[in-house]
Amino acid sequence: MDINLFINNYREAFGEKAELPIVFWYSDTPLANTEKINGCFFKGLKAVREGNLISLNAEVIGCGGGKFYTGFAEMPERVPNFVSLKEKYKKTPEMVVEFIENLGVPLTNRMYLNFARIDRVETFDEVEGLLFLATPDILSGLTTWAYFDNNSEDTVTSMFGSGCSAVVTNAVVENSRNGKRTFIGLFDPSVRPYVEANILSFVIPISRFKEMYYTMRESSLFDTHAWKKVRERINNEIVK
Repeated sequence: MDINLFINNYREAFGEKAELPIVFWYSDTPLANTEKINGCFFKGLKAVREGNLISLNAEVIGCGGGKFYTGFAEMPERVPNFVSLKEKYKKTPEMVVEFIENLGVPLTNRMYLNFARIDRVETFDEVEGLLFLATPDILSGLTTWAYFDNNSEDTVTSMFGSGCSAVVTNAVVENSRNGKRTFIGLFDPSVRPYVEANILSFVIPISRFKEMYYTMRESSLFDTHAWKKVRERINNEIVK
């Protein structure tokens, strides 16, 4: 899989004004000297979207849930009560525990989790997944592309969870089972302040991207009248 070829195909399919996806991966050495991010580490994605790299670890991530969902720490004891009684995202702490047990968050044995815009890296080697920060029109294209060669009911999935679990945990778990699911996320009110009002996430784990990479040009994203009209709107052109 060639990074530059994918970027060219993506820009041709979605237009020059569509934001490029972000890739994330673990490593034993940092790619950037990242200062501690207090609260939600999605604050740091603003810099990534601007073309910078960030490298996270347990010291950089200031949120206990963020450390847990990225695999750098065990679940803090306070999480079930906090998510249920403080944030009110689940009716009971027991429901939070059940969700986490079913999710199966793995601990990483790597030192850092890196995020970079895709044009800042040279290879898909070691990448866990691609994160698209998508408007409804872009999300339409991404999901249609995912459905192109897969009839499974869970081809595109939306799961309860924090922003970090919706992006990182879901991709890591899916890769561990060589799965085919893709994930829509960022519904968590706690992460919403750090993205625009019209943005959701779409994550393609690398286990699935290895297939989708080859189907983009075959799909409706190329040479169809319907998508051409949507692409024009994404790029603020006049739709006829």
